[in-house]
Amino acid sequence: MSLTRHEIREKAFQALFALNANPDADQNQLYQQLLNPDETAEVEIPGYLSTLVTGVTEHQAELDAQIQPYLSRTWSLDRLAKTDLIILRMAFYELKYVDDVPGKVAVNEAIELTKAFSDDQSRKFVSGVLGKAVMNDNI
Repeated sequence: MSLTRHEIREKAFQALFALNANPDADQNQLYQQLLNPDETAEVEIPGYLSTLVTGVTEHQAELDAQIQPYLSRTWSLDRLAKTDLIILRMAFYELKYVDDVPGKVAVNEAIELTKAFSDDQSRKFVSGVLGKAVMNDNI
């Protein structure tokens, strides 16, 4: 099974969303369910999937601290839709820690994930936050 980076990001989003709801879930079992829903046989987990999920999970507090300044004064992280917060965490992680992903690609992929898993208002919000962050070059 060969997935594109975009498809891997979609699976990473789904895994992070599931882990947000159940932090004690077995990650390997979760990956298998996402990659092979028919459960025909265990499949190899793409390295980048594990990198994204583990990286976002391990750096979550730091990523949240980087996101917070880009929210308006009336908003806090816990008020954000979980989908938007997870997508922002993934984008900030890629911008800061993944050297072979250009900033424009990380931002575009985040917007594409928002289109797939959220709504138009969220897409505009995520785009605005990432646009400000990249423009300020604080990532």
